[in-house]
Amino acid sequence: MRPTAIRRTAVAATVMSLALLTAACGSDATDKDGGDKGKAAGTSSAKPAAKVLSAAELEDVALVQGEVKGHKVAKAGPQDSVSADDVTADKAACDVFGDALMGAVTGSPAASTQRKVTSEPKKGVDDNSADADEAFEAAFDITTTLTTLSSYEGKGAEESVAGLRTAATGCASGFTLTAAGSKQKVVKITEEKVKGGEDAAGWTVNIESDGDRTTMKLVQVRQGSTVASFTALNLAAAASGKDFELPTAVIDAQAAKLA
Repeated sequence: MRPTAIRRTAVAATVMSLALLTAACGSDATDKDGGDKGKAAGTSSAKPAAKVLSAAELEDVALVQGEVKGHKVAKAGPQDSVSADDVTADKAACDVFGDALMGAVTGSPAASTQRKVTSEPKKGVDDNSADADEAFEAAFDITTTLTTLSSYEGKGAEESVAGLRTAATGCASGFTLTAAGSKQKVVKITEEKVKGGEDAAGWTVNIESDGDRTTMKLVQVRQGSTVASFTALNLAAAASGKDFELPTAVIDAQAAKLA
């Protein structure tokens, strides 16, 4: 393996430890300030407020092993936790985007839970390829997606997606992100077209660390009062500096369970 590939792999592992192998804190925290934000204005034709799912109900609609073909699904444990307090940005307007990208719960959800979903290595990979970089990329073409389900009182779910859109637009040209003491430079945020739920938004995020470039994906899908947030990294793409596809199978499976 070339030195450059090894160095990029180390960067990828750092990013994964901060963002993709994490479970956000505050699973059963109650939003005391949610109050009456979600109550209808008072007309008989007003749409009823969406049900706010409890921690137990979120567990029922979270992905489980066997529901995403070609992927392993596991519940993230407390040892993998990252809190929004551990994530900071040099631009205040970018804080919420940095939190979501690192897998921290955003806003003040009534409840939340997380899953770590990892694609299985493709079969038939040629380990004896004459091109070492090509063989490495094929063997490590594995995408890990941290899926966070959060339920919100009132309009919290709508505000979560809207706030992330605003932050992505305002921070598209880049900002510096610090997570658990490690600095990463977000150099570019590009919007992606995604579908699912009542509202959905997604981005490709280019990150630089010690001169190496890494790509991550961030998607949010809202269904009623629940937001599914997906942050993903592909190990081979991180090592090579290339792009990778959105974890569509994971997003579609989770959106279907929320519908």
